[in-house]
Amino acid sequence: MLKFRKLRLKNWKNFTDAKIDLQERMFLVGPNASGKSNLLDAFRFLRELASPGGGFREAARRRGGVIAIRCLAARRKSDVEIGVDLQEGEGHRWKYELAFHEDGRRPLVRQERVLRDGEAIIERPDKEDGNDAERLTQTHLEQVNMNQPFREVAAFFASIRYLHIVPQIIRDPDRSKGRSNDPFGGDFLEQIAKTPKRTRDARMKRIQKALRVAVPQFQEFDLSRDDQGTPHLSGKYQHWRPRGAWQSEEQFSDGTLRLLGLLWAAMEKDGPLLLEEPELSLHPEIARRLPQMLARVQRSTGRQIFMSTHSQDLLRDEGIGLDETLLLLPRKEGTEITPATSDAHIRQLLEGGLPLGDIVLPKTRPAHADQLSLFTGV
Repeated sequence: MLKFRKLRLKNWKNFTDAKIDLQERMFLVGPNASGKSNLLDAFRFLRELASPGGGFREAARRRGGVIAIRCLAARRKSDVEIGVDLQEGEGHRWKYELAFHEDGRRPLVRQERVLRDGEAIIERPDKEDGNDAERLTQTHLEQVNMNQPFREVAAFFASIRYLHIVPQIIRDPDRSKGRSNDPFGGDFLEQIAKTPKRTRDARMKRIQKALRVAVPQFQEFDLSRDDQGTPHLSGKYQHWRPRGAWQSEEQFSDGTLRLLGLLWAAMEKDGPLLLEEPELSLHPEIARRLPQMLARVQRSTGRQIFMSTHSQDLLRDEGIGLDETLLLLPRKEGTEITPATSDAHIRQLLEGGLPLGDIVLPKTRPAHADQLSLFTGV
């Protein structure tokens, strides 16, 4: 299985120049608007480049074009660049690099390179690009007739999964219309329903056990389709009646739906999993257990997990390494990314017995947050 080992960004949204070493897990910590979501979005961009129905032009369009992607702190007409290093177990080492700009509101490839073990397999623009500039509106990554020499890289990018369940979308009866692989949960129940029965039943059994621990009075849940073929969840809760009471997903709490989605996604054996503030709507005690739970899942699935968080409780887990924690700090020249392991003060406080969350979150706290209490709205 391929793994991300390094990420390089230039003029990508919040980041004018960022180079990051990547571990099996990464925790992104920073104030609002520091770029945590935009850092995860770099991986989503790679996924969309390589996914059916996506591609370079579509990925740029979904983000408002190159002008919306380019960092506000970038110099005039600067290219946007994204590059990753990949490791194939004990096998090949790969690099994928893409630089692009905009010409008449069209995104154009400025450079695309693929290297395997240091040897260039693809290096663009090439002679054919020079003869036909329209070719530069597409990457070779998205073209099956061109990516054959590095198809495992394209397949790996396409396997990236981003999840940020929005409970209101799951509850919407029209949620699955026109949606496919929706990261916000529009087709989440449809994805469960389409999973082979044996796999689905095994996962639902494990999730059921977890929900009994996390959700008071919960007993079991079931999946069924209505007369229109739309899938629905129903959950049984302990009640004064001997047989309990059943509720549909419309009545599930936000926390129950988000935790269910998180548990399901964690058991999938796909590529890297991107999580946006997984602690949302969850009790602090549940959030505190998430890193341990995800670590156990990783041991069985082998997938990388990158997540953003504002949770002090989640970061209290003693198993989180400093090399797994990135601090995002906004500066005038773009957001600076600092690995916690490179901060001597953090290391000193951690050795002194302070929990990681109590150390890093104050470092990312807005300087004048206390002044919000003075807001009157008048």
